[in-house]
Amino acid sequence: MWRFVNILAVTILVASAGYAYSIKYETILFAEQIIKAKHQIADQQDAIARLHAEWALLTRPERLQALAEQHTNLRMLSLDQIVQLSELPDRPPKVDTIGRKLDSLGLAEPTNTPQDRRAGGSVATPSSAR
Repeated sequence: MWRFVNILAVTILVASAGYAYSIKYETILFAEQIIKAKHQIADQQDAIARLHAEWALLTRPERLQALAEQHTNLRMLSLDQIVQLSELPDRPPKVDTIGRKLDSLGLAEPTNTPQDRRAGGSVATPSSAR
């Protein structure tokens, strides 16, 4: 009887040690994953800071003013340039070239659709549709 109790106690001890080691290694694995995630977050924050710095460099007012003067012929807006919407000329209608091609091919006209024989109608054949 005592031998059985001793064997049972040793088995429980080994099982609990195995469980403790598995928990330990899972904890180490999760800690490494957390550290990797923190490093990735820090890298992304550095990239965001770098992009903010580049944006600040590109949007400097003196740089934009020089580009505007170099690439545009800006004039001051005068009062005679401001008009009412009704004074604007009408736009010509938009040309639908695909629609024109379909019309010229005769594809814009309605087509004869076959009817279901079970419903009492007849099926239109290509020779009878003409």
